[in-house]
Amino acid sequence: MSQLPVIIGMGGINAAGRTSGHQGFKRTLLEVLSEQERQSTLVGLASLMGQVQFQQGQAQDAQGRALSASVIAQTYADYIQAHTLIRRIEPHLFDVNAIPAARLAKLKAEQGLKVRVRKRQLPDHIPANWQVRDVEKGEVELWIPEALDALLPDQRQALVQAAGQLPTGFDPSRLYRSAHHPRGLQMAIFAASDLLGSCGIPWEAIQARVNPDQIGVYASNSIGQLDQEGWGGLLQSFISGKRATAKQMPLGYGQMTADFINAYVLGNLGMTGGTLGACASFLYNLQAAVRDIRSGRCRAAFVGSADAPVTPEIIEGFRAMGALADDASLLALDGKTQLADDDYRRACRPFAPNCGFTIAEAAHFILLTDDSLALELGAHIHAAVPDVFVNADGFKRSISAPGIGNYLTLAKAAALGRTLVGEQGLRHGSFVHAHGTSTPKNRVTESHVINEVAKAFGITDWPVAAVKCFVGHSQGSAGADQLVSALGTWAQAWLPGIRTSTQFADDIYDSNLKLSDQHTQIDPAKTPLAFINAKGFGGNNATALLLSPQATQDLLAQRHGQAALKQHAQTHENVAAQTQAYLQAADQGEFKTLYHFGESVLEGPELVITENEIQIPGYARSVDLKLENPFL
Repeated sequence: MSQLPVIIGMGGINAAGRTSGHQGFKRTLLEVLSEQERQSTLVGLASLMGQVQFQQGQAQDAQGRALSASVIAQTYADYIQAHTLIRRIEPHLFDVNAIPAARLAKLKAEQGLKVRVRKRQLPDHIPANWQVRDVEKGEVELWIPEALDALLPDQRQALVQAAGQLPTGFDPSRLYRSAHHPRGLQMAIFAASDLLGSCGIPWEAIQARVNPDQIGVYASNSIGQLDQEGWGGLLQSFISGKRATAKQMPLGYGQMTADFINAYVLGNLGMTGGTLGACASFLYNLQAAVRDIRSGRCRAAFVGSADAPVTPEIIEGFRAMGALADDASLLALDGKTQLADDDYRRACRPFAPNCGFTIAEAAHFILLTDDSLALELGAHIHAAVPDVFVNADGFKRSISAPGIGNYLTLAKAAALGRTLVGEQGLRHGSFVHAHGTSTPKNRVTESHVINEVAKAFGITDWPVAAVKCFVGHSQGSAGADQLVSALGTWAQAWLPGIRTSTQFADDIYDSNLKLSDQHTQIDPAKTPLAFINAKGFGGNNATALLLSPQATQDLLAQRHGQAALKQHAQTHENVAAQTQAYLQAADQGEFKTLYHFGESVLEGPELVITENEIQIPGYARSVDLKLENPFL
């Protein structure tokens, strides 16, 4: 009998806020929260964004004046709403009005050249006969007398100016010793730490119950680290005259998301892997973890993704493909001559008249265990993941064009859901988190996929959410954005509406779908299933099936009996108290980011190896070498 993979923890950060405590999810439906929930969400975000500080549990402003929750909500609500979710790209990422644009200049000796550049664009070694004069803060004037072919920096305005960015003021690099780490890896460290703090169970307690090789980390991103500290800086170093560093090459790899968690957070010795599948990368990693847990090879799995693609180069690459909602297209779409802040916030419009996706940054991790371990630990049961289905598209006209693989993944997930909860549960108690990129092609093809599957299974009004309308498209982390939003729906009893899509496009297929720009209240007890859908470039399709907390507990009762669930409930009381303590501290800006650099390093001689086991210092259990023949 297969083990059931259960989600017992989650952590991370995206444009809406923190993953733990469903803070980011609650930001997406702020207008329908109770006043108490709304105030607590705004207090937590104000602290995360550095607008308020806490001293001995008391909120204070920059002048040290005490603030109540109601005052914080009233004072900072507008600022928080303007500086979270999708918005105009902010200067701390890059200046949209001053994008470097190199041009080749042929200079003559008798003329020379005078040019103004930013100080950070100067080469490391300036020839002695070049004259440099400060003209204003951050800029210098260069006089270059000799003839030469030179790449001289120029500046232009960014053609794409909207992105889903982490809340303004939140900087993961300040939370640990992050020198020279790419932004995506900084976010991964925070996400994993947020998970461990909020799950309410010390990691050592989990390690003590399983063998070292029964733990897995499955994480990656879709692009790698392409900012200055990763491959972006590496590739620019030669032509810019700067020196490549020893860290840029290794830290640029896409699987480094997993490597960092293994080496600096968990000290993991078990399974590890980073599977890349474009926009479906998180779900590919989730599938690997689910399969290993179901087979018994793994008992506890960290699954995650961390993408930080809001850089001028990545944005320009997607824009050149015609995939992004650039400023010119947004102006044409709405018949305007100038874009305001509100227009940038509505850049992503899934299933509506639209013009391209909006790039975003995000990092999320979830902790999966087998059902027996989850009960033993008294863990919080967020959901279960019975399976994840992946299919390619077959022959294609274009590598970026959609194909038929997504029909297979969603149909198989729906079929398994029906098997688990019955036809009525599928037809009247499920919802879909669509990939929903906001491209004209996706709105037609994905709506057809979902609509045709709905028809086949007798679903007449299938609710469809599209969280990218709030947080944008975080590439390989997009499936994680969708999954944590689905967990929020069961926790808060609300399904987010597609709020930026005030009308839906005429060319979509929606005869059997329920698309709405309004948030919809649900009954979690009567909503046992959720489907997380992804359609990635290159024909990378994936659909994950989730079982609600209630449906998971019902299945656990069948598998283990009511006595086991009663014991779990008793053990869970302490876990819940520890979780609540962490969330309260996190809402006050207190984060215990885990980063164990150079600690407890083992190199081999410390091991005790016999024919039956390997004993490892610092690990409660050994690695079992008494292996059975798997082919008999």
